[in-house]
Amino acid sequence: MQRLPFPVLESDVRDIVYLNWVVPLARVAAWVPPGVELNARDGETILTVLSYRHGHFGPRLLGPLRRMFPSPLQSNWRFYVSSLHGRAVEQPTVLFIKNYFDNGLYAVGTRTGSDALPSDLAGVFRHGRSGHEVSTRLQRDTDRLEFESEVVISSQGRLPTAFARFFSSWEEAVAMLSLQDSAVVQTPDLGCLAQADIALPIDQESVAPLAATHYLPGPLLQALGASGEPFCFFVPHVNFQVLSERLLPAR
Repeated sequence: MQRLPFPVLESDVRDIVYLNWVVPLARVAAWVPPGVELNARDGETILTVLSYRHGHFGPRLLGPLRRMFPSPLQSNWRFYVSSLHGRAVEQPTVLFIKNYFDNGLYAVGTRTGSDALPSDLAGVFRHGRSGHEVSTRLQRDTDRLEFESEVVISSQGRLPTAFARFFSSWEEAVAMLSLQDSAVVQTPDLGCLAQADIALPIDQESVAPLAATHYLPGPLLQALGASGEPFCFFVPHVNFQVLSERLLPAR
């Protein structure tokens, strides 16, 4: 697919819940491909799981006809990158380690038409807002839990002590964790990294603090060190675009 022009993809994303943890680097090392260095402090780094509802995710060139496309649920799991192949990143960049859709067409489509967003089809995926509460349940298959959470919109943002090593304020943390311009993913079959450029112009004034009233991690999140209460926040909506993809030469 790299020989064909990349069609810019667009979606009016809504009800985005960010769950964040400070986790030990040693716990996540197996998920970090060669050539990628993560933002870290004192042997720890940040893991984020965000879940949301797409709004007619499809090619931008279709204009109003994009409304014919479905609005699947998606959850992606990511770390934050400081350098690629020994060179500091030029724009805020994340490393995807997991992507789930609740729609088989999108799961298959990302595996056949994208190097930078290979995705899995969730066995069970529920994510919805009711008033000030958002509940999420994600299972890899019908009997393997990835995580379950219930959060409520709060009136005041508080930066947890573990995150104070990375940020000086709640506002700084939210901006850094949400305003990302690029994503990389390992492509084992090609022996290199794939990178996607994205546009995610989140209005920081719209971001709301969340309090977790329930969180149940599955085996993988527990193994990664994300077993405690997450630091979380909510973005009501944003226009999301995937601008381009490319393969990065192995070094």
